[in-house]
Amino acid sequence: MPLHDTRARSPRAKLPLAWLGLVPFVAFALLFLILPTMHIVVGAFRTVDGTPTLQNLANLFQPSILAAYWISIRISFATALLGCLIGFAIAAAITFGGVPKAIRGPVLTFSGVASNFAGVPLSFAFLATLGRVGLVTVLLRDWFGINIYTLGFNLLSFWGLTLVYLFFQIPLMILIITPALEGMKREWREAADILGATGAQYWRMVALPILTPSLLGTFALLFANSFGAVATAYALTGSSLSIVPIVLFAQIRGDVLQDPHLGYALAFGMIVVTGIANGLYVWLRARTERWTR
Repeated sequence: MPLHDTRARSPRAKLPLAWLGLVPFVAFALLFLILPTMHIVVGAFRTVDGTPTLQNLANLFQPSILAAYWISIRISFATALLGCLIGFAIAAAITFGGVPKAIRGPVLTFSGVASNFAGVPLSFAFLATLGRVGLVTVLLRDWFGINIYTLGFNLLSFWGLTLVYLFFQIPLMILIITPALEGMKREWREAADILGATGAQYWRMVALPILTPSLLGTFALLFANSFGAVATAYALTGSSLSIVPIVLFAQIRGDVLQDPHLGYALAFGMIVVTGIANGLYVWLRARTERWTR
C-alpha cells in the first residue's frame, strides 16, 4: 500500500519541475517580445507628455511615409514571390528529382545557415562581391569588358536590395516547403499514373491544389520576414532607400527627424502588416496539415 501511494504521488511531484523548464522561454518572450510590443502600441497612441491621441496614426498618411510603406510592400512582395518560385524549384528538385543525399544534405544545411544570415555581415558580403569595386564586378569588367553598373545595375537600389534579401528568402522557402513536399503521399502519384495522367497533369490537378495553402502561407511568411528586415537594408543602403524600417529608425534615433511617437506609430503599422501576414501563414499552414496527415 505505501508503495502504491508513492507511485500515485510521483507524477504530481514531477509536474512543477517539468513546467520549470518553460520559465526561461516565458521570461525571454515577456522581456524581449511582449513588453516591448505593448510599449510600442501604447506609445503610438500617446503624445510626448503622455496624453492620449490619434494624431500619430494620422501622421502615417503623409506622402513620404505612405511612399516608404509602398516601397517596403513592393520589396517584400518581390522577394517573397521570387523566393517562393526559386525555393520551390530547388526543394522539388532535392525531394522528387532523385538528387543524391550527398547533395541534398548540404543544400538543407546551407539553407539553415543562410536563412539566418542577415544584417551587416550579409551587406558587407554583397558589397565585397557586387559593389562598384566588388570581386565579381571587377572580374566582369577586367576579363570580359562588362561593366554591370553602366548597364543599369545598382546594388543600392530597389532591385539591388531585393537581390540581397533573396539570399535569406530562398533558403527559408526551402526549409519550410521541403517538409510539405515530403508529406505528399506516394499513393496520390500512383493513382494519377494508373488513371493515365502525365507528370504535368499530376502537378496541375493534384499536387499544386494540395500544396497551394502551404505555398500561400509560406509566401505570407516570406513577405513578413522581408517587411520587418531593417539591419540589412540600413547597413547596405543607409538612408538612400526610404523603406519603413529606415524611416522608423530615423524618427526614433535620428538627429533631424526625431519624433519617437511617430516612430511608435510606424512600428505599430509594421506590427499590423506583419501580424496579418503571419496570421495568414498559421491559418493556411493548418489547412495544409489536414491534407498531409
